[in-house]
Amino acid sequence: MNRPHARNALGNVFLLEALAQLWNDKQVRVLLFRSGVKGVFCAGADLKEREQMNEAEVGVCVQRLRGLMNEIAAFPAPTIAAMDGYALGGGLELALACDLRVAASSAVMGLIETTRGLLPGAGGTQRLPRCLGVALAKELIFTGRRLNGMQAQALGLVNHAVAQNEEGNAAYHRARELAQEILPQAPIAVRLGKVAIDRGMEVDIASGMAIEGICYAQNIPTRDRLEGMAAFREKRPPRFVGE
Repeated sequence: MNRPHARNALGNVFLLEALAQLWNDKQVRVLLFRSGVKGVFCAGADLKEREQMNEAEVGVCVQRLRGLMNEIAAFPAPTIAAMDGYALGGGLELALACDLRVAASSAVMGLIETTRGLLPGAGGTQRLPRCLGVALAKELIFTGRRLNGMQAQALGLVNHAVAQNEEGNAAYHRARELAQEILPQAPIAVRLGKVAIDRGMEVDIASGMAIEGICYAQNIPTRDRLEGMAAFREKRPPRFVGE
C-alpha cells in the first residue's frame, strides 16, 4: 500500500484491482500486506473522500469496502498483515481480514469509529469478536480504544509483536520471516487447511469435521502428498510443486 498523500486511507478502488490480479495466480503461496508509507499501515476510511458523498453514495462505498475485506479474507493463500504504524478503523479491519498479523511495538491500532460518530462497517463488528471474544471486542469498539503492538499481542489481536527499528519496517521483516516458514510447505495442503479452518469455525463441530473430511479428500490425489511420504521414507526434504 502506497498512498502517502492519504496515509493509505481506503478509497473507492484501493487494492481491489491488485487483489483481483493475484487471486488466480497459483505461484502466490503467501500474500503479505505492508505499507510503503513510513509510520502508517492504513489510516482507515478516506473520510475526506467520503465527506463529498451523499448518503446513498456512502452506503455504496462502505458496501464496497466490506466486499474488499471479504475478498481478502477469502483469498486462497495465507495472508499476513505487517503493521509498522497506524492501523485505525478500516486499517485494522483490513488486518483482521488477514489470516495472520504482525505488529511493531510502536504500531497503534483500534476500531475507533465510535469516536467519529460511526461504527465499524467493513467487518470489524464480526471479525474482532471472532478473534478476541465478544466481551473484549465490545469493550474495544464501544470505547474506541487504541492499542500499541505489545498490548495487541497480549490480547491475542496479533500473532507477533516486535521492537521497531530505525527504518520503521520491523513488522515487515518479521512478517517475511513468517512467510518464509510457510513457503516450503505443501501449497495445496496449506490452502485446504485454510478452507477447513475458516469454514469450520462458522459451524458446529460435527459439520466442521465433515468439512475437514472433504478438504482432506481433495488432498489425497495430489502429487505433493506422495512427495511428502517419499521424502519422509528417503529421509530428505520434500520438494512440493503445488500439484
